[in-house]
Amino acid sequence: MRFDLIDLQLFIAVADARSITRGALAAHLALASASARIKGLEQALGVTLLKRGRRGIELTAAGESLLDHARVVIHNVEAMQGDLAAFASGAKASVLLLATTSGLSEHLPKALAAFLRAHPDINVDVEERESTDIAAAVATGAADVGFAAEHALPDNIERFLFSEDRLMLVTARRGVFAGRRQIDFQEVAGHDFVGLTNATALQLHIAKHAARLGMRLRFRARLRDFDAICQMVAADVGIGVVPEVAARRCARSMPLATVRIRDAWANRKLVICARSFKSLPRPAKLLVEHLRGAAIP
Repeated sequence: MRFDLIDLQLFIAVADARSITRGALAAHLALASASARIKGLEQALGVTLLKRGRRGIELTAAGESLLDHARVVIHNVEAMQGDLAAFASGAKASVLLLATTSGLSEHLPKALAAFLRAHPDINVDVEERESTDIAAAVATGAADVGFAAEHALPDNIERFLFSEDRLMLVTARRGVFAGRRQIDFQEVAGHDFVGLTNATALQLHIAKHAARLGMRLRFRARLRDFDAICQMVAADVGIGVVPEVAARRCARSMPLATVRIRDAWANRKLVICARSFKSLPRPAKLLVEHLRGAAIP
């Protein structure tokens, strides 16, 4: 069975628009041609892909399955074109990696630096996202590889454990919680906080779980990195929540105390994920294998 890439691109456009008319427009095809192509797909596959109605179209179960595969095919073709065009122009191949806040600042830099030294012909574009957004981007083929909290991933995304990321409460060495070894997050309600800016994925994660507990966090300052947060906390401006690796590193040089947060959401397993490791473009496969070697034993 042969598939036309134009047919697959059209089908994606129609599915996204939930309309053959708007999908045809997005694919730069005449409506009659688009309708004929969709019917041709259905006849070739022997299944109904669309339910047509007055308000547009809906995908059948077979249509949802085709959409899933079509996105992967088009993503891989575009990745192939990009890689080959880069080689033809003398430029470098590129991999898109989406990562959480703590992944970018604490877990990935050393491994990425080693990879880039070993592969001077490959660039890595790293973007910060929340784990749920990373899962969606990887599932649809919008990103090659993700670094995310495992609990946010659906079962159909492949992954392997890279590291663990427990969030810790940090407080001034003489602060009110300094003598505690562990704490329920709800106990810190009403206290001043020093945190990350609103745009960061980790701050969104913390705020979401605080809201579920009925807490409204009160911030004295919002900063862009964990070291700056810990400096403010050490000066007793407020308390903070940072990854354990950052908390312990800063506590070695600052007058800080660290307290374990007992809540389940504070203990995260961080994984490298992809829709299918086997079907990744070669540069992304090389990155994944390098990260697999750098993962915790």
